[in-house]
Amino acid sequence: METIHASAAGKKERYEELLPQLKALLADEPDSIANLGNTAAALKYAFAQFSWVGWYLLKNGELVLGPFQGNVACTRIALDRGVCGAAASRRETVVVPDVDAFPGHIACDSGSRSEIVVPFIRSGVLIGVLDIDSYAANTFDDIDKHFLEDIVSHIASIYQ
Repeated sequence: METIHASAAGKKERYEELLPQLKALLADEPDSIANLGNTAAALKYAFAQFSWVGWYLLKNGELVLGPFQGNVACTRIALDRGVCGAAASRRETVVVPDVDAFPGHIACDSGSRSEIVVPFIRSGVLIGVLDIDSYAANTFDDIDKHFLEDIVSHIASIYQ
């Protein structure tokens, strides 16, 4: 059985502790859905302030719910809607300190207060997005952006 250890106190240190464990966990698994699921679970476990962690995968021109950890979620998101649609359309990470201030925010969970969405791109092709929510405002910053982009880049490099 695989386990993830997350004991570092600081956010940066917690990511630095998690990253090699996550890469080792995914190294010998060829199934992409299993890897997306384990990544969502590892992130949710490692960061108690993350209320929801999951993937939306691009299918037929819209983002469709993939593996996730947290409450039930919106199943489909148009590319021109919400934070996920913005990150996918712009192909850049979107950090939202206060979701109520984001025009067109989709409230899949009315308790969410902040969000980060990282586009999932392989060889220039958009595969989907990694979406993470928090019940606290101002949860996400440049540290999250840096490490989550690194994680998504790694997933993209092994995605089949």
